[in-house]
Amino acid sequence: MAQKRRKFSPEFRDEAVKMVVMESRPIAEVAREIQVNEGTLGTWVSRYRQEHAGEEPPLNISERARLRELERENRELRMKTEFLGKSGGLLRPGIPVTEKYEFIDGEAGNFPVQQMCTWAEVSTSGFYHWRSRPLSATAKRRADLKAVILQVFSDSQETYGYRRVHAALQRMNVQAGAELVRALMRELGLLPCQPRPWRATTIADDAAPATPDLLARDFTADAPGRKLVSDITYVHTWAGFLYLATVIDCHTKAVVGWAMADHMKTSLISDALDMAARNIDLAEGCIFHSDRGSQYTSRELRSKLSSLGLRASVGRTGVCWDNAMAESFFGALKNELVHRTTFPTRAHAHRAIVRYIEMFYNRKRLHSGLGYKTPAEVHAEYGELQAAA
Repeated sequence: MAQKRRKFSPEFRDEAVKMVVMESRPIAEVAREIQVNEGTLGTWVSRYRQEHAGEEPPLNISERARLRELERENRELRMKTEFLGKSGGLLRPGIPVTEKYEFIDGEAGNFPVQQMCTWAEVSTSGFYHWRSRPLSATAKRRADLKAVILQVFSDSQETYGYRRVHAALQRMNVQAGAELVRALMRELGLLPCQPRPWRATTIADDAAPATPDLLARDFTADAPGRKLVSDITYVHTWAGFLYLATVIDCHTKAVVGWAMADHMKTSLISDALDMAARNIDLAEGCIFHSDRGSQYTSRELRSKLSSLGLRASVGRTGVCWDNAMAESFFGALKNELVHRTTFPTRAHAHRAIVRYIEMFYNRKRLHSGLGYKTPAEVHAEYGELQAAA
């Protein structure tokens, strides 16, 4: 029986070729090391060289070693410049050595300790002796709190300010006042992303029939599926804009429906509404609130709302407070994700937004309007109350 031919992944083949080409090693030697037929490896290398003919030849071992050395020296110089810049004069002559130790200790997660001691002109052994001293109960408490705060801040994707961090600590039964949390975050240099100014983007249809505002800025509801708010926004990518329509439930504050496309036609809102109808039970006469954008006042959407048994509600043009809940979500999305990320394609943005909504916003992010609970927790609590009734 003929022996089965071995299969190699593209990643394996690429790495094998690099071992020959980039490291200037003989094909026979590499073939023995990775247990591949010498002829097979030779074919891969030949194909690579044909495909890259005319390109700059790769660096040999000695050249690569020299390049790594130069890169290392450059990194060290950049680190030293950054370290000295952050010291704020603490390293000048006459400053007590303990203050230098405290600064070095605070930067231990950012720079190598031995390098910092050299730059600060203090003894490395002296620093470690100072750091090994017994901590007071207060100092230990603050150090322990800092570790927990760092973890909470990291888990929030570096979006939480001190109030949300404080709420997260309370949920973990970690006792600490809000002002202490604020002070420790300042000491740690933890700054959440800052929101940008709001800009009106609604394009109204002046010829559309008048629709009343049934919410009057009351974005509360005693049960899911009683009040919904919706809006459209856009996200910039290198390939053009990606448009996002959302539907948010006023009881849980969850994004219960969403849709994305390269257009902002009424069908985008309809798709988001269909998802909302699949995700939660919509009460007969449920209010569907939006701004006065032409998509929301169109005949097509009015027909869609009628088929779902929903009542239309519309705020005033350019008055963000009339649709504050929808605007608040978009503010969080852009502040915590979009403005911190570059999207090469619409597909990249689509994946990131889905993860933000489904994995973070609905399930993990503490909502101040829910008493620092998550939308998923509030939805579960309502279900438990209904089951017990």
